Amino acid sequence: MMEKAKAFAEEAHRGQKRKSSNEDYIVHPIRVAEILKEAGYRDAVICAGYLHDVAEDTEYSLDDIEKEFGVTVKNLVASHTEDKSKSWQERKQHTIDTVASGSEEIKALIIADKLDNLRSLKKEMDIHGEVVWNFFNAGYDSQKWYNESIAKAIETGHSKNGAPLFFFDYRKLVKQTFD
Repeated sequence: MMEKAKAFAEEAHRGQKRKSSNEDYIVHPIRVAEILKEAGYRDAVICAGYLHDVAEDTEYSLDDIEKEFGVTVKNLVASHTEDKSKSWQERKQHTIDTVASGSEEIKALIIADKLDNLRSLKKEMDIHGEVVWNFFNAGYDSQKWYNESIAKAIETGHSKNGAPLFFFDYRKLVKQTFD
């Protein structure tokens, strides 16, 4: 199922590039899935890692994901799919709220995505400097609010001893990027 999810995501994201680089978009979902796999999550969560941006950023829908991968994977992807009809602030607040109230698997999917995004951002900042912020719909201050809010929301419903290590990596990277 994981190879099928990877191939589906590769086809769905074919030709897409990352916002702040010339990197093929598919490398992002692959890295998200790898983070989840290394942390020991079950196959459905890893598949959702590959597919997390498909319904949001391609011609494929959540129904397509359900048809190919079942309701469990679809529900995981749906938990992290933004409603593009809403404002940036509303979409990001929804993600923060989902991290605060979601199951550990939903938290893990979102944090793996945000961790990879921040790693990519940090790499691009090291190369290009502050100009990187121009590639985003919201600038530095908004991105700082969003990532710091996600980092704080991780703690809701989680003991420090029970959190996967990459949650701590994310919080540390937020601090390094925005302090």
